[in-house]
Amino acid sequence: MRILMISDVYFPRINGVSTSIQTFRRGLRAAGHETILIAPEYPGAAPDSDTGILRVPSREVPRDPEDRAMKLGAIRALRPQLERLEPDLVHIQTPFIAHYQGTALARALRVPVIESYHTYFEEYLHHYVPLLPRAVMRFVARRFTVSQCNVLDALVVPSRAMEQALLDYGVQCPMHIIPTGMEMERFAGGDGQRFRAQLGIAPGQPVLVHVGRIAHEKNIEFLFRMFANVVRSKPGAVFVVAGEGPALASCKEYVRSLGLSQHVRFVGYLSRERELLDCYRAGDLFVFSSKTETQGLVLLEAMALGIPVVSTAHMGTADIVNPQRGAQVAPDDEGEFANIVVQLLHDAPRRAAMSAEARVYAATWSAAAMADRLAGLYSAVVGQASRNSPVSQPV
Repeated sequence: MRILMISDVYFPRINGVSTSIQTFRRGLRAAGHETILIAPEYPGAAPDSDTGILRVPSREVPRDPEDRAMKLGAIRALRPQLERLEPDLVHIQTPFIAHYQGTALARALRVPVIESYHTYFEEYLHHYVPLLPRAVMRFVARRFTVSQCNVLDALVVPSRAMEQALLDYGVQCPMHIIPTGMEMERFAGGDGQRFRAQLGIAPGQPVLVHVGRIAHEKNIEFLFRMFANVVRSKPGAVFVVAGEGPALASCKEYVRSLGLSQHVRFVGYLSRERELLDCYRAGDLFVFSSKTETQGLVLLEAMALGIPVVSTAHMGTADIVNPQRGAQVAPDDEGEFANIVVQLLHDAPRRAAMSAEARVYAATWSAAAMADRLAGLYSAVVGQASRNSPVSQPV
């Protein structure tokens, strides 16, 4: 089967959508399926070694220096090439230009179209359009989502919570829960002591780690307030924050206002092949508190490397942490969250047991199994479209 994917983001832009696309494409390739990905060009990026990626000229996105907007004419110019490739299905990955151009391509190519719902926009847009009341932005996000989803042949969602939220909105498109899987073989290394040494952290110092985009919707300010409580009990504790994003400058200022500058290390984006693994492995605990994650891949990555997780349980993260296998669910209270962290920092045997359990649990989220489920959905949607085609109807 040949699948045409289209996304408004992809590497070198690092986020959960890029990771999900890459993971599924690898799994689909291993299972004998071909994917062609349309994605934006990024200035200064190295050429792709993957011949299955079609880069589209792009422009800057106002107020969002990390992202790029694909040029519409350049996508339309690809149509003759795509017609020759004869894809069986279009899989849209993001709801912006990619959604509208992806549905247009599917109509032009006369193939079915599905979309992955990666982002919980209801709790996202108000951070970027602050002049409008939050209730207004929530209404806009819901109507926007329903109008997009109901033109699709199927929708892929990463968690039960996201499926229920979309049902509550009024989405009628058939939904299928297929989370992004874990490529366990890629999370088997890492040198935490090397990473600590690079940051000047002594081997015995307690270290908390957080990995993710530094954005207001990630609720990271909660973690800084929580960590202030940890430092009162553990004055030598260090909090390593990996990632970049639009809230980075304000987060650094917030850390200064809390008097935590000597304890919090912002380390920016890290190479997924080595530096990021080292960063995870440097932690005694991985902490997380986002309320907007549709899945929470970083939790599974930490667990795959044997780092116990302490996290709140909202949206997609609930599916990962609620079994409490290698993870401890914490409440939405900075003091109580900090108490759990401090107790675990004092209890090395329990952390060791959680570490072993975390590795076993992360392996149950197999990338190969999730790719097989996605391929099965592709076959079902293509088969249904074929049966509904006027050409296939008896005369």
